[in-house]
Amino acid sequence: MANFSSIVTGLTIFGYWLLIISITIRILSKRRAISSAMAWLLVIYILPIIGIIVWLFFEEFYLGKRRLKLASTMWSKRNKWLNNLKSRNFIFENNNSEVATSVFQLCKHRQGISGIKYNKLKLLKNTKEIIKTLIQDIYLARNNIEIVFYIWKPGGLADDVAIALIRSARRGIKCRIMLDSAGSLEFFRSKWVTMMRNSGIQIVEALKINLYQLFLRRVDLRQHRKFILIDNYITYTGSMNLVDPRLFKKSSKVGQWIDLMIRIEGPVAITMGIVYSCDWEIETGKKIFPKQPKYKIVALPKNNTSAIQIIASGPGFTENIIHQVLLTSIYSARKKIIITTPYLIPSDDLLYAICAAAQRGVQVSLIIPKSNDSILVKWASRVYFSELLESGVKIYQFEKGLLHSKSILIDMQLSLIGTANLDMRSLWLNFEITLVVDDSNFGRDLFLLQNEYISHSKLIDPKLWAIRSYWRKVIEKLFYLLSPLL
Repeated sequence: MANFSSIVTGLTIFGYWLLIISITIRILSKRRAISSAMAWLLVIYILPIIGIIVWLFFEEFYLGKRRLKLASTMWSKRNKWLNNLKSRNFIFENNNSEVATSVFQLCKHRQGISGIKYNKLKLLKNTKEIIKTLIQDIYLARNNIEIVFYIWKPGGLADDVAIALIRSARRGIKCRIMLDSAGSLEFFRSKWVTMMRNSGIQIVEALKINLYQLFLRRVDLRQHRKFILIDNYITYTGSMNLVDPRLFKKSSKVGQWIDLMIRIEGPVAITMGIVYSCDWEIETGKKIFPKQPKYKIVALPKNNTSAIQIIASGPGFTENIIHQVLLTSIYSARKKIIITTPYLIPSDDLLYAICAAAQRGVQVSLIIPKSNDSILVKWASRVYFSELLESGVKIYQFEKGLLHSKSILIDMQLSLIGTANLDMRSLWLNFEITLVVDDSNFGRDLFLLQNEYISHSKLIDPKLWAIRSYWRKVIEKLFYLLSPLL
């Protein structure tokens, strides 16, 4: 009996170390950032059982075999559609502004198409007005409405959108809605799901969370895109979830969430439709190919270079593209950079790029919310302040709510707006979407909005920050250790 017990113990110890070694090799073979690899190794070796479980659920399974297979083949199936798009040479802009040239060349090389022109852009900053404009477009829709959101929280303004969609579906408009399972949990438990489906609206619960799925993919991989496509011609995208800011997360006591969206009319909607069709196929296995409408050409001012690139990220999409675009944009800056982000956990490369820009004489301003709904991010992000401030970056803390807008303006010309935060999750994990806009008129509008944010913010004094209390520095460092996993 004693011998049997010794054999079982020996096999258990051998199996345990074999698993630890195999995971170690797996971490090192993925060629991830050293900080991230070290964080995972520390977790696994210091808290072995917990570390192994966390690794399996949050790293190894990732997207799941079925979805991953679809994701790896979906773009090849859309080559015909893309070739048809490329045949319309008149919608592409190959002569970009000086600051945007490198970024657009990168996007063309990695995504296969040039920037698209002949688009009418409008920057929207007030949620109530955004919803009002959106509802008008929903009622005017003639063919189809495609929607994807991370969060849809029933109540208030969100219910007005639901009613408009139901009425449009009943008059024959093809409506598809895709919502993240975790982010839109309240919606999927509400009456609206049944009401919408009864009206003919197709609703998909993206990356569904249940016990079965826990063993098939990463549970923290999220569908974080936020965009609406109407008649394959009008599109909305930006930072706003489909919520009423007066009702959303009131218990967090951070004030109303402040967002921005872009409304676009024009051929760039074709590429948005391609992204949506890929997401839909990954979730449902079904192919959808929206019709390509006959576009009205929007007259552009003379001598004005205007073009848009759509950057879509996530499993199956162009790898590391958002990170590369961010770095290229920042290194292209010569005069001014203004960044707004609610969550600041940059990669080392991104941090160094921002600091280097300030050190070479570029005016760099960073606007973040003073109050944050994530205590982990709130404390971990502060570790970066010292290095940024020492480099000459101005850091503004927005005081009139949770500034949720994600925007970057380079030299008043190149704008990046979308769903991606400056954190590891947005840069390398989630399904995100970012618009890269080369347009001086749009840049001016974004500049005015960002300056409005600054007017409601407090500038951090580098001298006062340097003498903050010791216990605050300790807490920041402790949360910083978790930053590669955030």
